[in-house]
Amino acid sequence: MRVSLIITTYNRPDALNLVLKSVNSQSKQPDEIIIADDGSGNTTKSCIEDFKKKSSLKVIHSWQEDRGFRVARSRNKAIAKTNFEYIILIDGDVMLHKKFIEDHLKHAQSGFFVQGTRVLLSQNTSKILISKKKNLSFFLTGLKNRKNAIYSTVLSKIFLKNKNSLHNIKTCNFAFFKADCLKVNGFNNEIEGWGREDSEFVARMMNRGVCRKNVRFNMIQFHLWHPLSSRATLKKNDLILKETINNKINWCENGINHYL
Repeated sequence: MRVSLIITTYNRPDALNLVLKSVNSQSKQPDEIIIADDGSGNTTKSCIEDFKKKSSLKVIHSWQEDRGFRVARSRNKAIAKTNFEYIILIDGDVMLHKKFIEDHLKHAQSGFFVQGTRVLLSQNTSKILISKKKNLSFFLTGLKNRKNAIYSTVLSKIFLKNKNSLHNIKTCNFAFFKADCLKVNGFNNEIEGWGREDSEFVARMMNRGVCRKNVRFNMIQFHLWHPLSSRATLKKNDLILKETINNKINWCENGINHYL
């Protein structure tokens, strides 16, 4: 199975550089990388171009004009550019365990989307990692939820859960079949500003019959610290999510179809 890795980013080239380096070091590399760029400036463009010169990986820069937080639209544009059947979503501020892609492909299953966990890094540790190379492991200082850094195939099998729920949905470590995404028309472009674009997408996937698989102790990523985004539009986005849940909606009118 061939895989497209989508990385969302916005004006954080120092973090994106670390992400791309961790992708380049994977035991199983993705067949292509799509950078879903929500309107970054030229420094991010230069970061991507520098990486393309040094890496043999296929990289596509999917850019849209900066009109505020529009990650749903940005992801739709990136997904529309993918060439392969399986899609992994990550954020542009996470560093990947060397077996991250390999683990995702191992857990891929027809009829399911897959969500992993993340290790939260302190502000100080994040600054250190950006400025100099350090090994990522359970023993790294400044880990806020250290148990998520445990890598174990045995524990992963024991704690594997297939349970449909919208609780704690995070598309920073998330994978699905492209065909399942297209059946619900991708992310909802009506959701702008921080929050609920991922939960609303998942709600429509589950309403369509796609089930949730939660994986721990595999597919590990280390999340760099950043300030919290504005929650100014959360109330509006919550209403869209509530309507999807209550009316069992499995298709959004304003979705990925605009870019296919």
